[in-house]
Amino acid sequence: MALLKRVRASTLMETLVATVLIVVIFMVSSMVLNNMVAGKVKHNTEVAGERLNALEYQFKNNGLALPYYEDFGSWEIRVVKEKIENTFIVVLEAENPHTNKVVTNYINDH
Repeated sequence: MALLKRVRASTLMETLVATVLIVVIFMVSSMVLNNMVAGKVKHNTEVAGERLNALEYQFKNNGLALPYYEDFGSWEIRVVKEKIENTFIVVLEAENPHTNKVVTNYINDH
């Protein structure tokens, strides 16, 4: 009969400490990732920019009467004609009152 070799294994305490460390690292990394994604979603202005581009297209093709006001999701959109010095410009502005973000486009009006 052959002698069995004793295999060194980790103790229960070492295994628990390693498990706790892995869980803590996972929790911290998930909180950081969640914060990054929430910040990106909160400060996203692409939707408002796309809507302003669509309204600009409508204005250039005489499909939009000024002044124009609209609520688009959480954005408040306004399209107005303003006089700056001796020229008229059309201001397309989208404002999000929750995040205080403003997206503005300008069009020269002849």
